[in-house]
Parts: sequence; C-alpha cells; structure tokens
Amino acid sequence: MKKLVPLLMLAALILSGCNTPPEQKELTERKIYETAQDYLNSKNYSLAVQNFQLLESRFPFGPYAEQAQLEIIYAHYRAGDNEAAVASADRFIRLHPQHEKVDYAYYMRGLANYTEGEGLFERFLPTDMTQRDPGSAIQSFEDFRLLLQRFPESPYAEDARARMIYLRNRLARYEINVANYYFKRKAYLAAANRGRYVIENLPQTPAVPDALAVMTQAYLLLGMEDLANQSLEVLRKNYPDHPSLDENGNFESQVGVDQDRSLLNKATFGLFDRYDPPKFDNRVKGQE
Repeated sequence: MKKLVPLLMLAALILSGCNTPPEQKELTERKIYETAQDYLNSKNYSLAVQNFQLLESRFPFGPYAEQAQLEIIYAHYRAGDNEAAVASADRFIRLHPQHEKVDYAYYMRGLANYTEGEGLFERFLPTDMTQRDPGSAIQSFEDFRLLLQRFPESPYAEDARARMIYLRNRLARYEINVANYYFKRKAYLAAANRGRYVIENLPQTPAVPDALAVMTQAYLLLGMEDLANQSLEVLRKNYPDHPSLDENGNFESQVGVDQDRSLLNKATFGLFDRYDPPKFDNRVKGQE
C-alpha cells in the first residue's frame, strides 16, 4: 500500500497537468523560464540550472524546452562546472543535431574544454598553462575545428579561430617543455622527436625556433652530425637571433662535459651542485 501512494500522486499530477488549460500551461512555463533567467542574471547558477531542468522535465515539448537546454550549458559553464557543461552540450547535439542553434552547443563545448583545469588560482595569478596536461586543450581544438567545419558562417566562428591559434601555440610549447624534460633525463632521441613533431605538425607557431634548437642539441649529443647541421642551418637562416646562436651564428651547446656530475653532487646523492639541464625557451616573459 505504501508503494502505491507515490504512484497515485504521480498519476494525479499527470492528470491534473492534462486537464490544465493551454493558456495556463503557457503562463506556468513562461513563469518558470523567467524565474530561471532571473537566477541566471543574478549569477545564482545552481538555482538557474534547477529551474531550467524543472522547466524541461515538466514541459519537454514546450516552446521553452530547447532553449532551456542551451541555457543549462551556459549556466554550468559560468558556474565553473566544465564537465557538466560539456555533458549538457553533448546531450543537446545528440538530441537536436539539426537545431538552428546547435552551433552554440559546439562552441560552448569547446569553450568548456578550453578553460578546463583553470581553477581559482589560475584566474587571479599568472600560470604557464603550457606546463599542464594537454588533454583538454586537444579536445577544445577538436571542438572548435568541428564548429568551423560544419558551421563556417557561425557568429562564433571568428572567436573559435582565434582560440584555435592560441591552442596550437600552447600545444607546440608543451612539446618543447617535454623535450626539455627529456634532456634532463638524458633521453636525447626522445627530445629530438618532440622537436621534430613541432616542425612537422605545428608549423608557424612561436615554438618552431626552439624546436630547431632542440633538434640541433639532441642530434649533437647523439653524434648525428649531419642531422644536427641540417637543423642548425634552418635555425641559422630563419631565426638568426635565437638565444642558442652566438653573434657568428654558431650553436652554443647547453649540454656536454659540463653535465657530468661533480664529486659534491655524487657525495650528496644529488642534493647539492645539481646539474641544470638545458631549457630551450625563446618566449618573452608571460608569453605562451
């Protein structure tokens, strides 16, 4: 009997909804939507989401339902819940692939992935995002690419292009950071491969000069003189002012006999007189 009570109450609500005049339904639906918008405008995103979800559940086929789904994406994003924003965008794209505003869902999905990993600390203090895992950046780039591919005339296309340029630069710099780490681990071939990846897959990014320097340095350490000279020649011809070149265009190797551990370093198990590995980074301060 206790189990029947909720079912009876649900049935009563459904029946009462069926018996509600269309004018009253429209008024109630619009009222919920306006309430949710008020919460959204006052930056109370949690209550905004709750009201938009209530609207969608009570009036799934009403005139405000699809717009409510779009507003939920935005509310989650503004609340800093990027995962929920991405999930809501995916849901809208899946349910309404031909909707006139589906480009907005693609854009918001890219934007949510774009800011993924940026917490309160990163918002107020300068942080080198190229040191972070690139997973969300790669996904954001793909989201924006799909937006431009499917909706080249979208009002969000211009901003998406600008963000893609930034993401390419960020991903290229990440590869250089990894190469610098490989130098520290004395994994010179792996470092060279990272540099080559930037040249082949991320050309025309600010990290290209450093990629050439990485390849030159790594090939020198590997004893591959021909490959080192090829990289050096391209670096010397296109970026003669790179910090790794002296005034005569000669490459100033950052690694060599100086990297051998000193007696003090060995005696203290690496605590003192540490080897400072090469770090190729031609950026001006604050640039990514």
